[in-house]
Amino acid sequence: MSMIRDLRAVVRPTRPSLRKSLRAETGAYDTTRDPGTPSAVVDCAVYRNGARVETPKPLTPQEAMRQVRRDGGFVWIGLHEPTEAEFAGIAGEFGLHPLAVEDAVQAHQRPKLERYDDSLFTVFKTIHYVEHDQLTANSEVVETGEVMCFTGRDFFITVRHGGQGSLRALRHRLQDDPELLAKGPSAVLHAIADHVVDGYVAVADAVQDDIDEVETEVFSPGRKGGVSRGVDSARIYQLKREVLEFKRAVSPLLRPMQLLSERPMRLVDPDIQKYFRDVADHLARVQEQVVGFDELLNSILQANLAQASVAQNEDMRKITSWAAIIAVPTMVCGVYGMNFKHMPETHWRYGYPVIMGITMVICLGIHRTLKRNGWL
Repeated sequence: MSMIRDLRAVVRPTRPSLRKSLRAETGAYDTTRDPGTPSAVVDCAVYRNGARVETPKPLTPQEAMRQVRRDGGFVWIGLHEPTEAEFAGIAGEFGLHPLAVEDAVQAHQRPKLERYDDSLFTVFKTIHYVEHDQLTANSEVVETGEVMCFTGRDFFITVRHGGQGSLRALRHRLQDDPELLAKGPSAVLHAIADHVVDGYVAVADAVQDDIDEVETEVFSPGRKGGVSRGVDSARIYQLKREVLEFKRAVSPLLRPMQLLSERPMRLVDPDIQKYFRDVADHLARVQEQVVGFDELLNSILQANLAQASVAQNEDMRKITSWAAIIAVPTMVCGVYGMNFKHMPETHWRYGYPVIMGITMVICLGIHRTLKRNGWL
C-alpha cells in the first residue's frame, strides 16, 4: 500500500504562489521521429511493469501497439491538436469509437465521461491564469484548453488542444514511480484528473485575489467624508465573464468524477478508483468557490451601479443647491435691470450697499442651511 499512500505526492507537484503563472512547458515536437509517425504525436511509449520500455528510435503508434500485444504492458500516446487525417490511423488501430474521435479532433467539448465497449472517453477543460498588472475592461483572466483521454485495457491516448496544459512534466513524474504506473492506464487517467483539478484550485485562489481587489475599490470611499463613485462597471463585467468561463470548465466535470469514484468500471483499477473520490472532493470545493465568485460579482456589480446612482444624485443636489444660491442675486439684478424711471431705491444714497448686503446675507444663509443638511 505504500504506492497508494504516495499517490498524491507523485501526481501533485508543489503548488506555485497564487499570483505565479500556471503555464507549463509545452516543449517542441521531436524532430527525430520516424517519418511514419503523425506530426501531431508528441510522445509515444510502451510501459511494462511500471517502467518505460526504451527503444533505439521513437515508436510509431502501430509499432507500440504491436509490442504491447506481443509482450504485454500498455502504450501511452500523447497528441497535440491532430487533424482528422492524422488521427484516423490511430483511431483505426485502437478501435476508437467514431463519435469520440470526432469530438477529440474538433475540440470545444464540455467536460464529460463517455463509456464505449472497450474504452472510456474523458474530456477535461484545462484552466490557466493569465497574469496582468491591472484588471481592465479587456483583461483576459483565464485561458482554457482541453485534454481528451481515451482509456483502454492496454492503451492510453491523450489529445490536447490549446497552447497550455502540457502533460510532459506529469509523464516524467509518473515514470519516476513504477509501482504506480504498474496499475495501468487508469493510474494515468487519475493522475491527469488530479493534475487538472489542482490547476483549478490554484486558479481559483488567483481569481479570488482579483475579486478582492475589485471589491476593495468598490467599497472604498472616493474621498474623506464623501460618497464612493465606484469603479468602471466594464471591469467587473469582464471579470464576471472570465469567472463564467471558469465555471463552464468546472461544473460539468463534477458528475464524471463522481462516476469514476463511485461506480465500478472494469477499465479502472479498484486501488486507483478510490482515489478519484479525493479528486471529486477537491473539484466540489472549487465548484462551490466559483459559484460563490459569480454571486459575489453580481452583488459587487449591483453595489457599484447603486454607488454610481448615488453619486449622480449627489451631483444633482449640489447643482440644485448652487442654483438656489445664485437665484437670489439673479432676482435682485433682474429687478434693478428694468430701468424704470420712478424706482425710489435708485435715488437713495445707501441703496446700493444695502441691497448688496441683504443679497450677501441671504446667499450666506441659504448656503449655511444647505451645508448643514448635507446638500453641499
